[in-house]
Amino acid sequence: MDDEAGGTGSVDRARDLAPRRRRRWGRRSFKAWHQGPAGDNGHRRDATYAALDLGTNNCRLLVARPTADTFRVVAAFSRIIRLGEGLSKSGRLSDAAIGRAVEALAVCRDKMENRMVTRARLIATEACRAAENGADFRARVAEEVGLELEIVDRETEASLAASGCSPLLDPQAQGVILFDIGGGSSELVRLGPSRPSNYGPPHPDILGWMSIPIGVVNLAERHGGHTVTRDIYEEMISEVGEYVGRFALEHPMPALGDVHLLGTSGTVTTIAGVHLELKRYERRYVDGCWMTDEQISSVIDRLLQMSYEERVANPCIGLERADLVLAGCAILEAIRRAFPCQRVRVADRGLREGMLVQMMRADNVWRRTAGRPQ
Repeated sequence: MDDEAGGTGSVDRARDLAPRRRRRWGRRSFKAWHQGPAGDNGHRRDATYAALDLGTNNCRLLVARPTADTFRVVAAFSRIIRLGEGLSKSGRLSDAAIGRAVEALAVCRDKMENRMVTRARLIATEACRAAENGADFRARVAEEVGLELEIVDRETEASLAASGCSPLLDPQAQGVILFDIGGGSSELVRLGPSRPSNYGPPHPDILGWMSIPIGVVNLAERHGGHTVTRDIYEEMISEVGEYVGRFALEHPMPALGDVHLLGTSGTVTTIAGVHLELKRYERRYVDGCWMTDEQISSVIDRLLQMSYEERVANPCIGLERADLVLAGCAILEAIRRAFPCQRVRVADRGLREGMLVQMMRADNVWRRTAGRPQ
């Protein structure tokens, strides 16, 4: 589930890309840097957590500290790097894409060090899974940047997305179809009503999931992203629809009036930003907002009528997404045709939030902090 969520990303630059002797960061980097009051599992009560998601299109980082029943973000980073650019044709990560990724990861490393992160999980998804030189890339990142990336499977992606988005499920709904339109793959998750939690965010009830080997980057590379006619758009929908249709047959839902869609991806956050006519992308207006089926159709029609230059000029799309947004709309349209729900909730959250929730829950931070002033 390569997170390609909305926003144009940070313009920070890596200060030092040369190899440096420093602690290695990875899933097992759990030891606190400084002494402090520890919880019953050895973790500090004031621990700082980091979650990094390296996708086919984006490199994204969140740094957070636990609060009474959730967490507070203290640092964030997002940059479009297109790590999977050309991968569908060559089978390899290009030198240029690797260079962009290494630079962005160095920024993430510095942000984690500056915030004195005590526990981190750093994942890579479809591009690194599929690339012939994925192992070489990971070795280079470990050597030059000091980050040890964990390549996760698609089931893990589905679970993390569900954990990250569970607070946005309508508690009155009988079911939810969660979708994550990534750069190199897309995931569908059938969720039942959330199970309440005594501590922390609600637990997602995953009833079924499917990973589709199609994302905005490889779909746009096959069909084109600059000039997209209605015929080309329908061809993209048809390609994705073969997969989504099978999922709909295997996982029938209750009456669709009692079900809603929940989208976590740059496609759906971009659509929300365009619908809200934001002068620049702002997460606070987008994350958690509801859109009707008619509103989404109206925005997609507008995007199809725009030229490439007009998409570039839109503040919620921009140059970095102008050639990908209609491929994302086609994936979303295939999902909407298979599950014609009347409501869609938009999530500018996903894998990183899921990692933070899972790490904090494993450390029992909410049980320890329950009832204690934050």
